[in-house]
Amino acid sequence: MSLACLFPGQGAQSPGFLHRLAEHEVVRATLDEASATLGIDILALDSVQALQSTVAVQIGLVVAGVAHARALAMAGLTPQFSAGLSVGAYPAAVCCGALDFADALRMVKKRAELMEAACPSGYGLAAVSGLSETQVEALANTNAPARASDAQIYVANVNAPRQIVVAGADAALEAFATRALAAGARKVQRLTVSVPSHCELLADATEQLVAWSRDIPFRSPEGVYVDNRGGRPLHDGDAIRADLATNMRYTVRWYDALTVMIESGATVLVEAPPGQVLTDIAREHYPEVAALSAATLPLDRLAATVRRRLGVD
Repeated sequence: MSLACLFPGQGAQSPGFLHRLAEHEVVRATLDEASATLGIDILALDSVQALQSTVAVQIGLVVAGVAHARALAMAGLTPQFSAGLSVGAYPAAVCCGALDFADALRMVKKRAELMEAACPSGYGLAAVSGLSETQVEALANTNAPARASDAQIYVANVNAPRQIVVAGADAALEAFATRALAAGARKVQRLTVSVPSHCELLADATEQLVAWSRDIPFRSPEGVYVDNRGGRPLHDGDAIRADLATNMRYTVRWYDALTVMIESGATVLVEAPPGQVLTDIAREHYPEVAALSAATLPLDRLAATVRRRLGVD
């Protein structure tokens, strides 16, 4: 019986999500540490106005994820597997000891700033339900001139076999949604993300982050860290650095990552606040595994449930 900690990506946020974190000394200490590291009031990042900023959202998700993981650790629950979707990979790297929290905060702040600068407005993501990756790719390549980046649609996330996220410009996403629904998609929903994550539109930003992060110290993980780009375990610090620095450019293979963890022995999955999407995906496709969302349970009840599911005292 093994525990996996999952960390959600951008789109999971909602106003007040940092204020809804568990009342716990380690959570308060994590919020204070983040504020001191970045020289800002972290609790100011979850207002309706603040959440219009990709920078605020990404920093807030890292803080929430690390605070949650530390609270679980204080309760004696250390995961054997750590994985996060997109920016969620940063708290996953902290959770498994591959990256210091302060360095993760600085790196994700730089990441988000580069993403915003690359595509300041007019872009985003949409989730497509009911079509396969192959079907989505075929539709994405319909009526998209090869050199017209503002007309191109990109596969950003493969969250499940028929839950695909696409990236692109607003007009291209609107046109794609019409084609997808006509082709049999159950739903096409715009996400609360204002940048075209995980595609070639962020190639230059990726190269800048790779150069910027070259001297940040990374270590081999304690336990298993599963990456975004390949959905596979990474065993050394340099490989994890590369995953974090480049994942905004490449498709997130979340379903592959989830499958690898379960096939490797993960039996209890706990998704960090404020997410529930990763929990829902796991419950739908792997109902034999216990998947829990920390955002829906008080910390003491969550910890007791995890212990019971793991068969530990």
